[in-house]
Amino acid sequence: MATANQRGQHGHERGNGPSDLHVLAAGLRRMNGEINRLVHSFAGTQGLHATDVQALAAILDAREPMTPGRLREHLGLTSGAVTACVDRLERAGHVRRVRESADRRVVHLHYVPEAREVARTYFRPLAEAAAATRARFDEDELAVVIRFLTAMNEELRAVRSDDDRRSPA
Repeated sequence: MATANQRGQHGHERGNGPSDLHVLAAGLRRMNGEINRLVHSFAGTQGLHATDVQALAAILDAREPMTPGRLREHLGLTSGAVTACVDRLERAGHVRRVRESADRRVVHLHYVPEAREVARTYFRPLAEAAAATRARFDEDELAVVIRFLTAMNEELRAVRSDDDRRSPA
């Protein structure tokens, strides 16, 4: 899969100056840093690793019940590392493993409702900041922001896929 660099879709090639690209990149880094600060702080208060919080987000955002195998793919971890992560989350009371299908080998990971409420309370300032920011934009502007974020995540997945193909097995 071709990345943006390979397709020649740099901001300065589309009429934006290099400084615009720098401002965008710096803004994304700052936002990522602020979110990481919150994630690390939450992880510390819960006795978890930052990766465990990423796992919780993946479980929360999954369109269907999350399995350890899909979580491994999402996080890019080994099966042993995912097992350790799920063990920590289960010990801390954040997730539970459930065998819900006729095939008893299939394990689904569920976010415990009480733990979800703890996270919701902790991250409420982030949700409020997002709501306040959203209120500054009209629907057309928000559609562009969502389109940008979707495209950015697609590009980052492509970079991750390229990295996975280059790394030794």
